[in-house]
Amino acid sequence: MALLVKQLYGLFNPSAPAPAAPADPDFADFAAAPNPAAPSHASNAFPGSSAAPTAAAGGLSSFISSPYGIQGRPYTKWYRVWERVTYKDFYQEFVILPILLVVVAVNVVGTQINKARMRAWAAAFVPLLEAEYAQVGQDKEAASSAGAPEQKLKQGKMSEWSTYATGRQNAAFTDVKISLHKRFNPLLWVFELVLSFLFESIPTPMERMLATTYVFDGKEKLMLPDATAGGNSSYDGFVWAVVHKDFMQQLRNDRYDLSLTATRDNAKLPEWATVMSESSEVTDALLTPELVKAIEQCGEDLEALIITDQPIDAPKKLNELVPRKRLTLTTKLPTTSTIPNLTPLFTLYLRLPDTLVQTAHFRPEALRKIRATREEEQRKIKRLDEEEKAEERKSASDKAKKEERERKLKGMGAEEQRKFLEREKAEERKRGQKKNTMRG
Repeated sequence: MALLVKQLYGLFNPSAPAPAAPADPDFADFAAAPNPAAPSHASNAFPGSSAAPTAAAGGLSSFISSPYGIQGRPYTKWYRVWERVTYKDFYQEFVILPILLVVVAVNVVGTQINKARMRAWAAAFVPLLEAEYAQVGQDKEAASSAGAPEQKLKQGKMSEWSTYATGRQNAAFTDVKISLHKRFNPLLWVFELVLSFLFESIPTPMERMLATTYVFDGKEKLMLPDATAGGNSSYDGFVWAVVHKDFMQQLRNDRYDLSLTATRDNAKLPEWATVMSESSEVTDALLTPELVKAIEQCGEDLEALIITDQPIDAPKKLNELVPRKRLTLTTKLPTTSTIPNLTPLFTLYLRLPDTLVQTAHFRPEALRKIRATREEEQRKIKRLDEEEKAEERKSASDKAKKEERERKLKGMGAEEQRKFLEREKAEERKRGQKKNTMRG
């Protein structure tokens, strides 16, 4: 009753102190916690109330010339960044940004140098292609356009450009690819140079031009259904090349067709060049004074001029030995000063299909050795093919015998299996003794 009276007295007398709430032991830790304080760097080092926004007049100057470190910086509004940071906070960016600028600058400059090299080549050699072929360019739009010569080339990788030419008698089409140094990535360029220096199997990076012409060889009507009747564009098949001596061994190792030839020096050629041919009569017919003069004028920029009807990679099937006649010209990419030295050889190369159709018809005696080489290669491949098929038949027979043995063992009892296995061991022992007797 007394408790009820005290409660009623408290309702009617608000000035009376409220009774203290009973202490809860579960919140004892929170009751003893201190009041929250500002972070350690939010000190009042600035004059006045540093928690209040300061004037923005000296924002940039205070950022650059602020003597304060992390300690003693004002704790202001979140958007007043210049009052809380200094240039010391950006040391990492000061290192990264110049490096990025250098990388971008090297990439841009290297790309522009490569494009300038490509434009110089296109200005000199695309007109030669247009003079010999009806269409030059990867697509009809590029071929029909009358713009700059570099528009006829299509970029593949960042260091490679290519073009395509078709529409000529005796030649189906010509592919031309130019490869440049990776100037846009000097680290990769140097890495490739180091690898080529350490390993002989890795070629040294070079700027080169590779042109490949596929001839009709009398198959115009098969390749072009609308072709009109004309002269015979076929000629005898053979492998013949003029190569730089520095690349002779590499070409022989890398190309199957050139491995069929014999190397002979020729008095007509410069000392740095040699002939790889299957027949001396072929060399006498093809090594004309015009070709010798063009090779001498080209100089050591020439790597190889190849006429072939055999595959580049070693064939493994008989159908891979079907002749595919083509012409290949590989040279170092000329500089602006050496371009005039290479244009005569390139022009002669584009007209070489006509020369072959007219002159590359040899006596049966001269072709006998060439045919014998082809037939010997066919016999080798046929023998390897037969051995491979015999191995496959043997493997299939062994697999069938194993399956039959397992089937028999599954249908036998334990005693029958034991006798069967003993019989097998006895037969194997007899076969081993028989082999030893025959060897003795």
